[in-house]
Amino acid sequence: MTDLIAALNAPVADRGTGPVRTGTPVSRVDGRAKVTGQAKYAAEHPAADLAYGVVVSSPVAKGRIVSIDARAALAVAGVIEVITHLNRPKIRSFDIAYKDMTAPAGAPFRPFYDDRVFYSGQPVALVVADTFEAARYAASLVELEFETEPFSTKLSANLDRAYKPKPLKAGFEPPPSEKGDFDQAYAAAPVKMDAEFYSGVEHHNPMEMFASTVIRGDDGHLTIYDKTQSSQNSRWYVSHVFGLSKNKVTVRNPYVGGAFGSGLRPQYQLTLAVMAALHLKRSVRVVLTRQQMFTFGHRPETLQRVKLAADSDGTLRAIYHQAIAETSQVEDYVEVVVNWSGLLYACDNIKFDYKVVKLDQYTPIDMRAPGAAHGVHALEIAMDELAYELKMDPLALRLKNYTDKSPADDKPYSSKELRACYALASEKFGWADRPLEPRSMREGTELIGWGMATGVWDAMTMFARASAVLHADGRLVVSSAATDIGTGTYTVMAMIAAEALGLPLEDVTFQLGDSTLPVAPIEGGSSHVSTVGSAVIGACQKLQKTLLKHAQKLTDSPFAKAKMKDVEFVDGQLRLKREPSTAVALTALLNDSGVVRLEEKFLMLPNMLKQRKFRRMVHSAVFVEVRVDEETGTVRVMRVTTAVAAGKIMNLKTATSQVTGGIVWGISQALHEESYTDHQFGRFMNHNLAEYHVPVNADIHAMDVIFANEEDYIVSKLGAKGVGEIGIVGVAAAISNAIWHATGKRLRSTPMTPDKVLLGEP
Repeated sequence: MTDLIAALNAPVADRGTGPVRTGTPVSRVDGRAKVTGQAKYAAEHPAADLAYGVVVSSPVAKGRIVSIDARAALAVAGVIEVITHLNRPKIRSFDIAYKDMTAPAGAPFRPFYDDRVFYSGQPVALVVADTFEAARYAASLVELEFETEPFSTKLSANLDRAYKPKPLKAGFEPPPSEKGDFDQAYAAAPVKMDAEFYSGVEHHNPMEMFASTVIRGDDGHLTIYDKTQSSQNSRWYVSHVFGLSKNKVTVRNPYVGGAFGSGLRPQYQLTLAVMAALHLKRSVRVVLTRQQMFTFGHRPETLQRVKLAADSDGTLRAIYHQAIAETSQVEDYVEVVVNWSGLLYACDNIKFDYKVVKLDQYTPIDMRAPGAAHGVHALEIAMDELAYELKMDPLALRLKNYTDKSPADDKPYSSKELRACYALASEKFGWADRPLEPRSMREGTELIGWGMATGVWDAMTMFARASAVLHADGRLVVSSAATDIGTGTYTVMAMIAAEALGLPLEDVTFQLGDSTLPVAPIEGGSSHVSTVGSAVIGACQKLQKTLLKHAQKLTDSPFAKAKMKDVEFVDGQLRLKREPSTAVALTALLNDSGVVRLEEKFLMLPNMLKQRKFRRMVHSAVFVEVRVDEETGTVRVMRVTTAVAAGKIMNLKTATSQVTGGIVWGISQALHEESYTDHQFGRFMNHNLAEYHVPVNADIHAMDVIFANEEDYIVSKLGAKGVGEIGIVGVAAAISNAIWHATGKRLRSTPMTPDKVLLGEP
């Protein structure tokens, strides 16, 4: 951790000076380390006698490995070994279930387990050499022979095999039972809509490739730098699979170059790197290629159907939401897709259906706002369609059916400032000037359209531990095995601790990314601030009490009879609120007490009995302006205004950045991203960043992010919720609705490419 702490403890001029308060915009404390190259990622940590592994992938989608001829590869100078299922080291057990903090639950894919091939791109060999170049060249010489079997990778061709999955995944809430009588209510309602929606496969593609550097000590201890969203999750996996004591394995991930859910569970390069290190008794690094980044999970291809019915005044009478998504042959991957339709709008008759289909692909994995990115998309387009059937403003329809209780289970929300989001965003956007009819606005060759949608996501809190150490020189070091995947965890946790003890930010260091630190959950689901942040404030509050006790013991102490409510921590001092001049510096307090360091630890356990009484959600309102060229089908997103209710905002700058990033991804989901499968070969064809389209600077224009005033102390001790996922939810739907308003063409599949805009959808 020495290099990490040195990088974080940058000079005062680079980190900002003076007191800091949560809710203000603060630049990242790790920013200097990243832009100067001091921040080292998983494939950048040096080691003596380091070997390099390159993965050989299966070109077939299903079958058995008949033979692996590695003679030519082994003849290359510098090649040490070619590891396969035939010569891999002994493994205690691959038949393990992941812990609750991973996704999905169940027995995962087991690399090099046997001769079976389950999907195209599956790792079948690892070439290890003294140099990366030798390993890469030798990998091209490995000759493989397969006995192929019939396979299927097309969802639409296998809908007859759809089934209801068992609710094994932690965090998966199966669709609730039917409320009321949907069929009767739908039949009786005067205004209806019924539509199908399609969402193609998407891949995460973080900038940092998945990599694992396994450094073997002389005593056999493995120090692993892994691309993961939880160092402790990877440590647990390695210990159990390979039968190693947890004291023999340390996993670190101080910096993670993006993940978006792809690092929630250990990926196969970790398994293979550890295999090679144990087999060869030396340090090994395995880095996947960009093409191989398309071989370990994706947002699942999904078909949906939504039916809505309403009275003539817009009162919702019936909601039906069905989804069929892909999973793998190995395990069931499940998402909360349809449930969102029972969480937003008042309705007495609601019916859900969610099924999966086994295909010969790798198991899908969580991707930013899993389930909601698809489910809310379909619901919000359906609401827009219903509004036009009613000849009603889409925002007015949503306000007409606004509810302060969850329609599916009648639970109150722990907090819900969605109405404020509608008001703030619509006013900023100028929604009141929007003409109702499509094709009403034009400039030159472009049609102009305005659309809107609602966003919703879970406000989750898990358990975590944190320690806080105050040193005699005034430095505060707070620790938890959290992860910063680029979201600003380093900064926000330091801000929380600095504010609690009244210290300048430059005197506070937050340690994360090490499996030996106090336990923290996986960094996912937008839960890190509410969870780890609550543990941090808990540890700091215990420090406050300990410091007051020390102050009370001073000779002739003016704090002798003071209670916690009577004091405050400001400018590095403990002082009386009513007499600010009565104060003692924390450094003086420790020195006078003869204490070199004070340490307090805190276990944050959410109050589940209390939380279960409420629906805990994050909400948003998204307003979009598009311009559509009728001759080319090109869609330009010119303006996006998003208002978010996410509890108390800890760092206005990084929170705004998170939502802005989500908006960009929502634009990408709407107009650009899709992984195309050649079903003849069962493989993804555009497995690179040249053909897998994502937005560039020219695609992104004006974006406004507004935060509604909200605090929620049911969700967390801080009053905070999460902002990581909510930014993407609803954006693609708002764009689709804006395209309709511009052109009169309703597009229900993503991405909405120019050909679809030109031709429309049936």
